[in-house]
Amino acid sequence: MARNKHPEETVRKILDAAEELFVEKGYDKASLQEIITRTDLSKGAIYHHFTSKEEIFYAVCDRIGRRNAEVLAAIRDDGSLNGLNKLKAMFKASLQPERQVKMFSMMPYLLNNEKFLTAEMQSIFREVVPDFVEPVIRQGIADGSIHTDHPKALAEAMMLLSDIWINPIVQPTTPEELRARCAVYNRFFGSFGIAELFGRDLVEQLVDYAELARRSE
Repeated sequence: MARNKHPEETVRKILDAAEELFVEKGYDKASLQEIITRTDLSKGAIYHHFTSKEEIFYAVCDRIGRRNAEVLAAIRDDGSLNGLNKLKAMFKASLQPERQVKMFSMMPYLLNNEKFLTAEMQSIFREVVPDFVEPVIRQGIADGSIHTDHPKALAEAMMLLSDIWINPIVQPTTPEELRARCAVYNRFFGSFGIAELFGRDLVEQLVDYAELARRSE
């Protein structure tokens, strides 16, 4: 059998096709056979790189996550912003339509899938907090824009509440519930000098994403 001289290109082709299908149909409704058909590759070529649809899905999410990480890293390293403004910019960037529309179209509600929920929480503790949020909070402490003696704990609390409690992809959420949670979030973290992370525009964007998630069921 001829050896594949361009495995990276084959993986890219698989992930491109899978991402398109997951966005169009959602994870649950897209089948592995449809991914095979769309790539015009053999089943063996697919299984050489991935063992299941779930593994392909994780790879697609990782690729989207890497794109988002590049944006967050640029904000973290921006010397013109203080810690608080970096934090606000990160939250706004994380809700950018291109990424979020894809995620809300693709994913099942996280409470219905323990593996996906666990992966989201692992990402918070292993990547998002140590690589992005905690360094920015520490900068905010140094420049006086954020007030806390516990930067790591504050970063963890902020991300767990925003990504698990507020995020409408975790469970079906009404506009009223989302607005109430964002109001409580803003009030709570305002005591650390972090005021209005979820402004009106971001809240209404979340409401739109919640409706998109419902339509994708």
